[in-house]
Amino acid sequence: MNFTDQGIEELQTRRGEEEVGFDWLADRLQEFVDLNPEFEVPIERLATWLARLDDDEDD
Repeated sequence: MNFTDQGIEELQTRRGEEEVGFDWLADRLQEFVDLNPEFEVPIERLATWLARLDDDEDD
C-alpha cells in the first residue's frame, strides 16, 4: 500500500458516511491549494478529471 492509498483509506474511514456537495468539495480543494500552492497543478488535474468524468459516455 502506498502513501496515497493510506490517505484515501483514511478519508473513507473518517468521512465515508458523510454526504458532501461539489460546492463544498471545490471550496476544500481551493482552501488546500491556498495553503499548499505547490499542489496547484495536481489539484487542477484532479478537478478537471472529476469535472469531465462522464464525457466519454456522451460519445
